Amino acid sequence: MDISDDGPKLDPEWLEAANNPCGILRGRGTSAVAELFVGAGWQSRSSSWEGYEVETRWCRVELDRLDRAETLLNGVVDPGRLDVLASLLSRFGVDFALELYDESGGLLREISG
Repeated sequence: MDISDDGPKLDPEWLEAANNPCGILRGRGTSAVAELFVGAGWQSRSSSWEGYEVETRWCRVELDRLDRAETLLNGVVDPGRLDVLASLLSRFGVDFALELYDESGGLLREISG
């Protein structure tokens, strides 16, 4: 199941956050990636024909299909939990590259896995 309302909603403090995690996920289709997040207790909803929005208390990201086995990711994250997001993706067995930008567009961090 790639859609679920069972997980926690994004904490209000992150609704207006100006940081921006961006990335590419390789090796799994967008629906499969959304299903992995649901399995980890996140909410997931359809956001387009082939896209999903997944969220938990500290992160909300949009997952958009790039091709059959690549997914683009962007949204908002508690900057102190970017490593948690990266660890989760690693646990999912997803090859990834993440970048975190500040509110002015400056690159803060890069993580690959």
